[in-house]
Amino acid sequence: MTSTDETTSSSRHGKEVLRELSPQHRELRHAIPEVYKGFGDLSKAAFEPGSLDRKTKELIAFAIGVVEGCDGCIASHGQAAARAGATRQEAAEAIGVTFLMHGGPATIHGARAYEAFCEFADAVDAGDTKS
Repeated sequence: MTSTDETTSSSRHGKEVLRELSPQHRELRHAIPEVYKGFGDLSKAAFEPGSLDRKTKELIAFAIGVVEGCDGCIASHGQAAARAGATRQEAAEAIGVTFLMHGGPATIHGARAYEAFCEFADAVDAGDTKS
């Protein structure tokens, strides 16, 4: 899944991760709504365009997800970066920096992250605003 010429399908690292986490988040959000609201407010403030645009901030978060090995972060911020207009090359280069900063484990999570990003980029390219 590296180009829009290939059939768009779900990987284990993109949409599937988000689908799997959704009911878990929903249940926890009902248990601690104010905490989720606070986190949502922080997220909104952090991604508000300033000197850095949203796309750049999402790529930073995507790269941090790779370093942390967080599949949910990779999927969430990979999707958001694609929606914000990040290209496959920009995502690849952000992942490349994680190799420097985190070494071998980043090569594994980075490959998964790139697959997830390409899945979301394919959906954006196809005009799918829900993916």
